[in-house]
Amino acid sequence: MTTFNTKRDDDRLLDAVVAGLARDEFQYDAPLSKLSRWRIGGAADLVVTPASRDALARTLRAAARSGLPHVVIGDGSNLLFDDAGFRGVVVQIGRALGGVSFGSDGEVTVGAGHWVPHFVHATINQGLAGAIHAIGIPGTVGGLVAMNGGSQRKGIGEHLIAAEVIDFDGNVRWLQQEELDFSYRHSRLQDGALVLVSARFRFEPGDARALRREAVEIMRSRRAKFPKVRANCGSVFVSDPRLYSLIGPPGLAIERAGLKGLAAGDAQISPEHANFIVNNGQARSVDVLALIAAARRRVFELTGVAMLAEVRHLSPVGQLRPAHELADQFGPLPLENGND
Repeated sequence: MTTFNTKRDDDRLLDAVVAGLARDEFQYDAPLSKLSRWRIGGAADLVVTPASRDALARTLRAAARSGLPHVVIGDGSNLLFDDAGFRGVVVQIGRALGGVSFGSDGEVTVGAGHWVPHFVHATINQGLAGAIHAIGIPGTVGGLVAMNGGSQRKGIGEHLIAAEVIDFDGNVRWLQQEELDFSYRHSRLQDGALVLVSARFRFEPGDARALRREAVEIMRSRRAKFPKVRANCGSVFVSDPRLYSLIGPPGLAIERAGLKGLAAGDAQISPEHANFIVNNGQARSVDVLALIAAARRRVFELTGVAMLAEVRHLSPVGQLRPAHELADQFGPLPLENGND
């Protein structure tokens, strides 16, 4: 009788994914907590950080053909990794796939791995206005575009001209803005079928000195409002016009619901800003999910609005979904009424 050894077979598949890569481009049994702004998560079987476009294309093809669960991430600033880790391949778009270049008429091309604050500073130094609202977002341009991220209820997608993307067969093409289905904190790239390689934007002329002053003011305001030092992923819940009309932004709604400072294990709804959940030391993913569920439930009871999480949870088997979809594990909302 032949026994099928799953672990040994998976090891061979993992080895095939990294074949041809430099040794510093991958790590087996990698702690996801080191890739997470929350500092939460178990180990991934394999993390690959390609050092070139060719390495990225080869890795995506190999990961898809392996049959193993696989996911592509940036800086992990909007992700909640599971305590049980991830039984598959994480492809991280790092700084090697960054870089910024400037063209005529306010055009800027930037690599997906470029850090957002550096990108915004580069546009300011060129006297270009339009990206400044993203100055304090601690992530990569790839994540910023995929989430149509920004602040002050703005999204970076409004300035995007086209996106260079790659699929899991290694094919590269450009998509125009209208093909990316941008809406508030959403884009077509969130379905995971395409990976951003670079993005081309057009910004309007501005005064560099005035923009620098505005950037300083934005960062001063963020430092005054947002949690200091303790690990967090930024805003947990997406702003909702219905909630704004009733109370205001999610943080204010959570505070009005009496949950500011609520803790579950070492996770806590920040005493400084209630739309942040902080890790006070040894928080687990299950603690964060419990707080997300509690905030949704109490705000729903107060307003009738079911808040949607901006944060995405990665399960051990590769399911990537908005964290609020796991809330039923901790008790469903009283009535959903189609709000989800």
